Amino acid sequence: MQLIDAKAIDGRLDFPRLIDALAEAFRGDLAAPERAHHRIERPGGAAATHLLMPAWTTSAARHDAFLGTKIVSVFPDNASRGLPAVHGLYVLQSGETGEPLAAIDGTRLTQWRTAAASALAARFLARGDARRLLMVGAGAMAPFLIGAHRAVRPIAEIALWNHHRAGAERLAQTLAGEGLRVTVVDDLEAAAREADVISCATLSTSPLIKGDWLRSGQHVDLVGAFNLQMREVDDPALRRARIFIDTEAALREGGDVAAAIAAGAIDKRHIVADLGALCSGASGRRSDDEITLFKSIGAAVEDLAAAMLVWRARG
Repeated sequence: MQLIDAKAIDGRLDFPRLIDALAEAFRGDLAAPERAHHRIERPGGAAATHLLMPAWTTSAARHDAFLGTKIVSVFPDNASRGLPAVHGLYVLQSGETGEPLAAIDGTRLTQWRTAAASALAARFLARGDARRLLMVGAGAMAPFLIGAHRAVRPIAEIALWNHHRAGAERLAQTLAGEGLRVTVVDDLEAAAREADVISCATLSTSPLIKGDWLRSGQHVDLVGAFNLQMREVDDPALRRARIFIDTEAALREGGDVAAAIAAGAIDKRHIVADLGALCSGASGRRSDDEITLFKSIGAAVEDLAAAMLVWRARG
């Protein structure tokens, strides 16, 4: 069995190929049940969460069949130990024999596939001439989302906002070293009004982007807010936009869309389509004037599609 770390993943993946692989997966080549959530009580501390996300190929020839499972553990108290709260591992197996093939860094795999899913949605939803990207949040996901959106649209200007300016400045310096034009901004409203694409990857518990700020033709990409207590946009933003989701689980899980449905601010009729429907021909953006919004919570088929691509590129 091969061990594949973050550096190896970075060397084997690129966004154009990964986005295409996700599109193929969402057209029905891969299948997955709902993820399993297990709460783990920790005496004297916050409860941990254990997630299992299996998926498998359905139409591949026997010699090219795969199955895999992402194992994710969330231990909220890890910050006091100087450790990340989230750890992940992906186990890839032969879909013909069940033989373990690889143990893959689950955190890095998730970063790549999450960004690729946002870019896949932007293929259908962002205007073709979108040039200005506002990245809200400067954490680990930000450089991946920037790279992914640049793979599908002619992004030439990047504005970067973060709760703590120092984090945005560090990321901007790194991106500038890669030849990108990046501006750190403090006025989030002004930056949002000017952007063609707004991508959010934060842990905010209150809305950052307001519906009153949005203008016609924009596309909003929501990646953070992974539980019902978190929000990245307000209810008016959701009501102004044509809303798309990665999978139907986003109607029940994650912040923003699921939270607004649970509160009665919007209902399921506001949701136009998921990624599977978009990849199979459902209508995405219909005009240059409408506002579109995509909410991602993550899907096991994305993990397997990315893991398969990593495996096939092993050389």
